[in-house]
Amino acid sequence: MTDTPSVESAVQALAGACAAAHHRRLVVIAGERQWSHDTAAQVMATLPGSWCWIGAQAAGKARQVAVEKAHTLLGGEWHGLVYDARSGFDPDAFGAVAGTLRAGGLLLLLTPPLAEWANYPDPQRRRITVHPYSEEQVGGRFLQRLATLLRDTPDCYRIEQGAPLAACPQLESVEPAPSPAHFEECASADQLAALEALCRVSQGHRRRPLVLVSDRGRGKSTALGLAAARLLQQGVRRIVVTAPRLAAVAQLFEHAAARLPGAELSRGSLRLPDGAGLLFEPPDRLVHQELPCDLLLVDEAAAIPTSLLEPMLRKHARIAFATTVHGYEGTGRGFELRFRRVLDALTPEWRRLRLEQPIRWAGGDPLERLVFRALLLDAEPASDEVVAGIPLDECRIERLDRDALLADEALLSQLFGLLVLAHYRTTPGDLRNLLDGPNLEVSLLRYNHTVLGCALVAREGGFDEALSRQIYAGERRLRGNLLPQSLATHGGLEEAPRLHAARVMRIAVHPARQGEGLGRKLIAGVAAQVAAQGGDYLGASFGGDAQLLDFWRGCDCLPVRVGLKREASSGAHAMMVMRPLSERGEALYSLARRRLTEQLPTLLSEPLAGLEAEQVLRLLWPGKSRPSPVMVDDMAWSDACSFAFAQRDYGNCLTALRQCLLFALSDNTELLSPAQQRLAIAKVLQLHPWPELVKALGLAGRKEAMEQLRDVFRIVCSHYQ
Repeated sequence: MTDTPSVESAVQALAGACAAAHHRRLVVIAGERQWSHDTAAQVMATLPGSWCWIGAQAAGKARQVAVEKAHTLLGGEWHGLVYDARSGFDPDAFGAVAGTLRAGGLLLLLTPPLAEWANYPDPQRRRITVHPYSEEQVGGRFLQRLATLLRDTPDCYRIEQGAPLAACPQLESVEPAPSPAHFEECASADQLAALEALCRVSQGHRRRPLVLVSDRGRGKSTALGLAAARLLQQGVRRIVVTAPRLAAVAQLFEHAAARLPGAELSRGSLRLPDGAGLLFEPPDRLVHQELPCDLLLVDEAAAIPTSLLEPMLRKHARIAFATTVHGYEGTGRGFELRFRRVLDALTPEWRRLRLEQPIRWAGGDPLERLVFRALLLDAEPASDEVVAGIPLDECRIERLDRDALLADEALLSQLFGLLVLAHYRTTPGDLRNLLDGPNLEVSLLRYNHTVLGCALVAREGGFDEALSRQIYAGERRLRGNLLPQSLATHGGLEEAPRLHAARVMRIAVHPARQGEGLGRKLIAGVAAQVAAQGGDYLGASFGGDAQLLDFWRGCDCLPVRVGLKREASSGAHAMMVMRPLSERGEALYSLARRRLTEQLPTLLSEPLAGLEAEQVLRLLWPGKSRPSPVMVDDMAWSDACSFAFAQRDYGNCLTALRQCLLFALSDNTELLSPAQQRLAIAKVLQLHPWPELVKALGLAGRKEAMEQLRDVFRIVCSHYQ
C-alpha cells in the first residue's frame, strides 16, 4: 500500500504524544473490511507491546476475544486494543474494554465508512430484535449518533480509506504524577486516604460505614485489596467481599494475595495458613443466609439494588461500599441518590470519600472523555433548581419521536440521565435500545424543554391463535414479549399472547419532584395512549418490593403473577402487574387475578414460604375499588369461629382458617395490625413450624403463639359474622 509510511509515521507520532502526556486515544479506521484489517495490522506491527483484538478474524499478533466475551478482559491491561465494530458494536463491551487500555496506548476502532455505518447490518442488532420484527427493522440511530460524534470530536484520530491523513493532534502536557514511593504501597494520595479510611471501618467505631466512589482507573479495587491484606495481617479473621459478579473483584483478590505471602488463592477465596481469610459471597446469599464476618466489602455497589444493600447495612456493623461513578454496569450517581436516605436513617455517621486522581492514566484523558460522551456515561437530568419551580398543571405528556430525539442531544442527555438515576442497572446498552428498539415507545412528562418524567414502553403480543397455542404449550419461545409469554406459559392463560399488551420497561420521575403523583400521572397518560391505539392491557414486571407494589397499585395495576424463586440480581421475587384497557383485557385480567388468588395458598406453603408478609398482603388485596375475589361458605365461618371462641383444634380447622384469612386480607388491609398479619400469614398460609414461628416473632412459646392466633380470628370472625 502506498500510504503505509504515512500511516506508520502518523501512529508513531500519535503514540509518542500519548506516552509523553500519559494519555490514551481512540483511532478510527473507517473503510472496507479488508482495508481496515490490513491497516490495523500495520499499526500493530508498528507499535510494540501486548495487543487484544475484540471481534472476529484477528490480525497479526493480537489475542482474539469475541465481543460476547469482552467482559473477561476486566482486570487486565493492554498496550493496544482493536475493536472490530463489524463484529457488532456492543456499547457495554466497548465501555468495559476501554478501561483496560494502559496510558500511552491506542484503541483502534474498525468501522465501515462513517457515512454508511448506520445502515450496516450490525450483528448486535439481534440483541434488541423482538418478535415479530426482523433485524433489518432495528433502527440505526445509535450508530448514526456515534458516527457523527466521531467525525466531529477532536478526541479521536481518523484514518479513512481514500482520504488524506490529518496531522497528528497536539496533546496537552501534564505534570508528572508523584512517585508511588510518596504514598507507602499506594499509587496516589487518594488511594492512601481510601486505604486508611477502609481500615478505620474495621478498627474504629461500629455503625460508621464508608462509601467509596470513583471513576474507573482511580485504584478503587486496589485500595480494597490492600485494605483486606493489611487487616488480615493485623489479626482480622474473616473479611467477606460481595459484588454483582465474582469477576468484578478478581483484581481485589489479586492485590490482596500479592501482599500476603503464603496465602492460598483460589476462585473467590483467599486463605491464610492460620485459617483467616477473604471470601466472596453473592449479594443474595449474604441477605438470605446468616454469614457472619468481621468486615463486609461491597464492590460495584451501584449495580446491586437497594433492596439487597439495605439488609446488608442492617446486618453488618462494619461495612464499606465502593462504586464507580460513571460505570458501564450501573452508575454511582443513582446509587448515592437512592441509598443516601437509607444511610442517613440507619447509620447517620456514615462517611463518603471520592478518589479523583487517575492512576493508570493522567487527568483529562481523551479516551475517557470520548467514551463518557459516546455512551452518555456522564448524562445528567435537569438540575434540581430548574425542576423545582415548574408548575405541574402546565406539564404535558407526549410520545416522543425518536428521530427528533436523535437530533436533540440535550434532550437525549436529560432523558438518559434521568433513567440512570432511576434504575440501578441502566447501562450503555440501554441507550442503544432506547434509540433503536423496534417495539419501543418513549413517553415524556415535560415542561417546555425540561423533562420531569419518562416511561419506556414495549409493545408486545397480538399473535394469531396458532402461535398463541404454541407459546402456551411451551413449544415456542419468542425473543421479547415478556408479559404475554409469561402469562401464557407460567400463568396458564392461553389467550394472553393474542391480546395487545404494553409493558412499561422503565419509568423515572425527577428526584426533585418525586412524591407528588407525577409517576401516576405519567402512567395514566401512557395507558390512555395505549388504549387509543387499541391496546388491551398495560403491565410491568419487576423485582417486587412493597414500595414498588404500592406505586403500581396507585396506578390501578394489580399483581397477576409472582415468580416462585428469588432473582439473584435483586434478591426479590419477580412480580407482574396488569391494568386492563379493553373488554378483552378486563376478561384476561379477572381470570389472572382469580387464578393467582386460588393458587396462592398452595404456593405460600412451599415455594413462597419465605415471601415477606407485606408482599403477601399486596398480592392479595385488590384495592378499595374492587371486591375480594375469595368466597367463604357458612361452614368455613363456623369452623373459624369455633377455633377463635372455643377450643377447636388448629389442625382440624386449618382449611377454614385459610379461607377466612384469605378473604379478610383481600378485603380489608386495616383490620389486623402488621404484627397480627405477619403471625397469621406465616402460620396459616405459609405453614411455618411452631418453633420457627416462635423464634422469628420473639414469642415466649407455642402457647403464646396459639393464643395470639386465636385473637386474630376473634377479630376476623367478629368483623364479618
